[in-house]
Amino acid sequence: MTRWDRAGWLAFRVVAKERLKSPRARLFVALDLPQDVRSGLVDWQRTALSDPALRPVKPEALHITLVFLGYHPEKEARKIAKEAFSVDGDAPAVELITDPVGVPSKRPRLIALEAQSDGTVELQRRIEERLVGAGYYEPEKRPFWPHLTVARVKPEAPGSRKPAQIRRGPPPLPEHMFRFFRPTRLVLFKSHLRPTGAEYESVAELELPTAPDDD
Repeated sequence: MTRWDRAGWLAFRVVAKERLKSPRARLFVALDLPQDVRSGLVDWQRTALSDPALRPVKPEALHITLVFLGYHPEKEARKIAKEAFSVDGDAPAVELITDPVGVPSKRPRLIALEAQSDGTVELQRRIEERLVGAGYYEPEKRPFWPHLTVARVKPEAPGSRKPAQIRRGPPPLPEHMFRFFRPTRLVLFKSHLRPTGAEYESVAELELPTAPDDD
């Protein structure tokens, strides 16, 4: 066998080994929104996000992210869901702050609504603890911030990584809209990155109980 034959054989073995591995999935755990909240936010997006630099988040992508796990072997998704969902507790009470915020503040890449919710913070802490203990997640250094992304900022120019300048910021939510609700569905999502934006696929779901005083 010549050195070229050996090199070809080694390359074949590497490719074959890669094919035997499980595909990798981009995963995150989130609270899905009640349908009435989602519908109301979509109605608000239609008029509030009038600046051409803003791209509204699709209705099915409106959620409160709790833990972003990054890439993991797809075959481990069910085990990850089992760990994330093995927490006790009721669906948290969430109150949306009506004034949208740009993130970061100087040259925003996204527009979000802050979600005030001690219950969500506590739920996130317990899920994170389970996933860290199981070796699926390394905690971020920054503290958890409950929020709902409603728009992303388009690039300044095709191929540019710099976000466009926002000329007309979105107005506040109407006072009567969704100041308080309980998201009852905990979801492990798989994220598919597309040229038109990320698309999300539910891998596993858990229905959270509501507090007795909500019945």
